[in-house]
Amino acid sequence: MKVIRPIIIFVIILLSVRSFAQNTHTIKGRITDATSGDPVPFANIGIKNTPSGTTTNFDGFYTLTFTPPADSILVTYIGYTTKSKAIADTVTQTIDVQLTPGALQLREVKIYAGENPAWAIMRKIVANRKKNNSENLDAYEYESYNKIQIDIDNLSEKFRNRRSVKKMTHIVDKYDEVKGDDGQTVIPIFISESVSNVYFRRDPKKKKEIINKTKVSGVGLTDGSFVSQIVGSSFQQYNFYNNWLNVLEKDFISPISDSWKLYYDYYLADSISNGTNYDYQIDFEPRQEQDLAFSGSFWIDGKTYALTQMDANVGKKANLNFIERIKIQTSYDLFDDDSTWVPTKTRVLIDVDEPTKQTAGLLLKFYSSNSNYKLNVPKGPKFFDSAIELKEDYMVHDSTFWNKSRPESLSKSERLSFQLVDSLKVLPVVKTYTEILNIFVNGYKRVDKWNIDIGPYLFLYANNNIEGNRLRLGFKTDPGFSRKWIVSGYGAYGFKDQKFKYGGGIDHIFSRKPWTMAGISYSKDLERLGLSAETIGTNTLFGAFSRFGTFRRAYYQEDVSMYFRREIVKGFTANVQLRHRTFDPLFDFAYRSQPQLGADSPLKSKYEITELNVETRLAGNETFLQNDNERISMGTGNSPAFTFRYTMGMKNFLQGDFNYHKFAVNVKQTFRAGVFGRTYYNLTLGYIPSTIPYTLLYTPLGNESLFYVDNAFNLMKYFEFISDRYLTLRVEHNDEGFILNRIPAVRKLKWRLLATGRVFYGQVSKKNLALASSVDAEGNPIQTFNELGNTPYLELGYGIDNIFKFGRIDAIHRLTYKNNPNVTPFALKISFWFSL
Repeated sequence: MKVIRPIIIFVIILLSVRSFAQNTHTIKGRITDATSGDPVPFANIGIKNTPSGTTTNFDGFYTLTFTPPADSILVTYIGYTTKSKAIADTVTQTIDVQLTPGALQLREVKIYAGENPAWAIMRKIVANRKKNNSENLDAYEYESYNKIQIDIDNLSEKFRNRRSVKKMTHIVDKYDEVKGDDGQTVIPIFISESVSNVYFRRDPKKKKEIINKTKVSGVGLTDGSFVSQIVGSSFQQYNFYNNWLNVLEKDFISPISDSWKLYYDYYLADSISNGTNYDYQIDFEPRQEQDLAFSGSFWIDGKTYALTQMDANVGKKANLNFIERIKIQTSYDLFDDDSTWVPTKTRVLIDVDEPTKQTAGLLLKFYSSNSNYKLNVPKGPKFFDSAIELKEDYMVHDSTFWNKSRPESLSKSERLSFQLVDSLKVLPVVKTYTEILNIFVNGYKRVDKWNIDIGPYLFLYANNNIEGNRLRLGFKTDPGFSRKWIVSGYGAYGFKDQKFKYGGGIDHIFSRKPWTMAGISYSKDLERLGLSAETIGTNTLFGAFSRFGTFRRAYYQEDVSMYFRREIVKGFTANVQLRHRTFDPLFDFAYRSQPQLGADSPLKSKYEITELNVETRLAGNETFLQNDNERISMGTGNSPAFTFRYTMGMKNFLQGDFNYHKFAVNVKQTFRAGVFGRTYYNLTLGYIPSTIPYTLLYTPLGNESLFYVDNAFNLMKYFEFISDRYLTLRVEHNDEGFILNRIPAVRKLKWRLLATGRVFYGQVSKKNLALASSVDAEGNPIQTFNELGNTPYLELGYGIDNIFKFGRIDAIHRLTYKNNPNVTPFALKISFWFSL
């Protein structure tokens, strides 16, 4: 009996287990976004009216085990409409669900006596934020796989019925897999993959990405190297441990920032025991819907108070233009030391709204997977001389390589997208639109047959009082001509002065690493004081408009120069230029050629100069990308950029008439001013200790147009002041909607307040004053120049940005020198540009 009893018990247990196993059913599946097709991580799946439930992993997959009976599953997640699906009466089944984006809203929060329980956890998260931030490690490196896809979606009926669009949708309609959940056509226009290695060191702070392989297919792409640099990991990573995240060139406040309580409301959604501690899920949303802040959820490790998962969303009500929603999802894994959590997977979705009801929207999808981390083994500083580096064989790969490199296989729709993009980009209508867009963006029309670009078209026509109608046409060679040599030139003709103007140049790229160039150029053209190309800078639109109107103090100039430029180390560039110019004025001008004779000095009105220019620029955090045969700056982040320039005039060298020296130092920076917005400043100090004609002294850039010009004194006349020792300061602050977001009557307009200031202070030495003659060689009085007194020139302004999403209006007050001839003490200036 003693033996039989245990056997009976064992049989009963075995039968119970078998019975339980037979009554246990399993559901597997994947939850995806109905709009983008992307997986929805961290979604909640439950059996209706039962406690059974689970959540999806980062890739949207789930497995749910339950005991029948069961009617249906219920799928819920913040930012999506709840959806249910019926359960079949089978032991195992697959149920995939597509969720439709809905309102970003937390569950109803109950108010209890005492403190919000999420706040105690938030304080510990913030206290451990520095320790958990991977940027505070001595160093790290990892391998990264990145995937990007861009689709045209939400095609309006009118847009779909355009002849050009029908030619594209006719191809896409053959592939049902790329359609949305509602059966609407989605047109893929870009898809890419890349594999790279990323390196970081903390002291000095450096980061580098070596892009090993890229696979890029896109409509309208003309060069793979530039695109291959931006599809890597560098532009797809978002660090929520920083106070601010830069998304689409906008500053978003992190939900775990130092200012967390000012910007967000929190809800402790769940706490789960991990054996020794509790892990927490916290839901959050912005206090003000219009603020650049997130809604969503994050999960916290109860031991280290580090992020383990993040799901952050931005809705349509945020102070952004053209953006329907933004979603950033990041998953973190525990490193081998059991205390460091590192980001392993990131998925970003940007849904661009249709600008009008007659157009279409865009869907941008980014996926990044990081693996094989190595911590605290820093590379030497010289290793980081270039921030982004393309391997020479980055385009050499096959399908076997990508099958091994992908963390998961491409979906069927992604494989079809590669095929579709290749089919679309050869359509004649697509080629035509690509050429039009290239002309609009770059100002040039590419002629593939000759390997040249013709333009820029902004300068094609002008009209002024000296030239009358002016026509101009130029060209430059493209990389198809040469990857080393760049040849450019232009010709212009004025129908009133009946003179030809022309110019040309040859540049040679000696090395792309480090970037090293040299060149020589020549031009003969009409110019005017205070509006030279050097003064106008990179403002191409203002430069084109400056060719119109009345030219005061105009002159003809021949200009020949040669230069050598090299990036010595990352962030430090040196440039040396030898230049010879002539000055042939079309206005009454004279200077004393022998000033020691005083009033008895002979007078001259023309001169030639030969000068050596040496310029160095230090911008440690500046990142450059190579585009064809040029480099494009991606900005310096929040760090300043310093420029030092020295000019030496050489008398009797190449017929130069003067010896002189010029010194100038410039520093400029844009930075986040805490919760109050973003501030930009530009400060220049200059000194000319030599005696030279006033036409060679410093002239601040004025602005007599109706438009606001950011690098000009907007109420100063052209050539109103000159100086040989000077200080200029330009400051602008944009509150990014911080104030108007809090005013109910206007916050829906998404306006942003501006404050601007301009200061110019300078003097002219007595020797330079004496050099200028107030009469010409015949004794006729002539106009000279104005100098500042002891009071600086000052103008202050305020305005509104983002009017109708494109416009800006500035009210500007001139506070000093208001009695000068023909000046305006107050004006409204307008400007237009594309801004998110």
